[in-house]
Amino acid sequence: MSILYVDVAQNGHASIDSSITVDGFDECFSRLSDKPRPLNLNTERQRSCDERSLSELTIGLSPHPLFRNVDNSSRFMDHFDTGVHTPITPNGFETHPMVTEALDALRRSLVFFRGRPVGTIAALDSSDENLNYDQVFVRDFVPSALVFLMKGEPEIVKNFLVKTLRLQSWEKKIDQFQLGEGVMPASFKVLHDPKRNTETLMADFGESAIGRVAPVDSGFWWIILLRAYTKSTGDTSLAEKPECQKGMRLILSLCLSEGFDTFPTLLCADGCSMIDRRMGVYGYPIEIQALFFMALRCALLLLKQDAEGKAFVERIAKRLHALSFHMRSYFWLDLKQLNDIYRYKTEEYSHTAVNKFNVMPDSLPEWVFDFMPKHGGYFLGNVGPSNMDFRWFCLGNCMAILSSLATPEQSTAIMDLIESRWQELVGEMPLKVCYPAIESHEWRIVTGCDPKNTRWSYHNGGSWPVLLWLLTAACIKTGRPQVARRAIELAETRLSKDNWPEYYDGKRGRYIGKQARKFQTWSIAGYLVAKMMLEDPSHLGMVALEEDKQMKPVLKRSSSWIL
Repeated sequence: MSILYVDVAQNGHASIDSSITVDGFDECFSRLSDKPRPLNLNTERQRSCDERSLSELTIGLSPHPLFRNVDNSSRFMDHFDTGVHTPITPNGFETHPMVTEALDALRRSLVFFRGRPVGTIAALDSSDENLNYDQVFVRDFVPSALVFLMKGEPEIVKNFLVKTLRLQSWEKKIDQFQLGEGVMPASFKVLHDPKRNTETLMADFGESAIGRVAPVDSGFWWIILLRAYTKSTGDTSLAEKPECQKGMRLILSLCLSEGFDTFPTLLCADGCSMIDRRMGVYGYPIEIQALFFMALRCALLLLKQDAEGKAFVERIAKRLHALSFHMRSYFWLDLKQLNDIYRYKTEEYSHTAVNKFNVMPDSLPEWVFDFMPKHGGYFLGNVGPSNMDFRWFCLGNCMAILSSLATPEQSTAIMDLIESRWQELVGEMPLKVCYPAIESHEWRIVTGCDPKNTRWSYHNGGSWPVLLWLLTAACIKTGRPQVARRAIELAETRLSKDNWPEYYDGKRGRYIGKQARKFQTWSIAGYLVAKMMLEDPSHLGMVALEEDKQMKPVLKRSSSWIL
């Protein structure tokens, strides 16, 4: 049984070391002790692994426009003022009244199993039709977990990680078909039996989900959260437990398995992620690829170097090299690449083909020419045979920045795009889950006439406040905290007054979602994470990784190819 150590200062605020080094991740991770080093918030943080930490560097980033198109490495040379000078209370937290309200709501959302908190329900909505909003979702709990880690309450996160890991070992059958051993549940519910005075857990692996789709992202979020817990607390004992090591290997076995696919990206079905309705993302959606990349990098830090672990480490390293090359080359879109696609020739054969996926230039949507700024770019929603989904997806692009799937130059371009297209992507409520919406005949075909996903609603161009924490983290990493502050202040004008809705509708996010639940927990937690991270940028270390220098060499796709 491991004992967690949290240093509590005189003012009662928990202090946890959450720094992250720029280089030498494996060496740094191996040096982490079972107990974190006590940290005095009023003194300069100690350097980790003899290198400057990401948290130290982000504090010195300049928000001045002069530095926006400069390579990230040049930002790290001097300490500039970020403009992050928010008033805080003696307890180290901001004075905005929404913070207290959000924290109270987050506490009320806690779910207990046999006396211990194991997660937060999806929504506190008191309407009659709760559906499955009274369950604990793996992806939904992540921002809640980050809040508890930042506040020095890691036991809740640990309980969640352990319980979901045990659920993974359950037999998973849907209509007599057995799912892969490593599949993590989408959600679980605590069932109370008042007669027997017992509590049991009921997990959903997709058999109860709308559309009966198993979650691909749950396993990735679990690994990412395990790394965040380890980084925040310094407690490596949980990740080193045989059960956790086996759980990671089972997840990795599923996504690293060999098959007929010729791409290093992960083939997925519609509805397997946050976009959990039919939205035409079947194939290789950017959200899954970015989470896949992040989970692989986190697993490299968490897997033990024993016989079983080493085998996976080698497979992960090879996949990361191929995946980063593929994504940065084929999923990336900027003005130059758009012009190249516009001039593509089709039906090209052999390794000399320029149009490798046989994309028809006539399939380019008209909106993308006006949407693409002179300076800026983003990762496409999907790329496959004769298919390029040109829609912009928020989670995938922000996670690409945080995981360093995006190069420093690409990260800068993504932020340039967000600032250039602020009205389209942020509008009156952060933040568009995707842009633009699909409508008319295309909507009927792609969504199957889904009335919940009409244009500019829900997954079809709706605005989701939870994405605020991902935007904030990306802004801090790229040296633009002022962009995050602007988005947070925008959310503060309405979010509390509207009772923390799940999503907003309309081109500018002006209307509360027509079927949005109120007091949505991840809307509440997403705001808190953004607020706390902007106050103390060192928290970024829990959810961000610096670029792996070993991924830079150009890869050959085949020894028989002429390059």
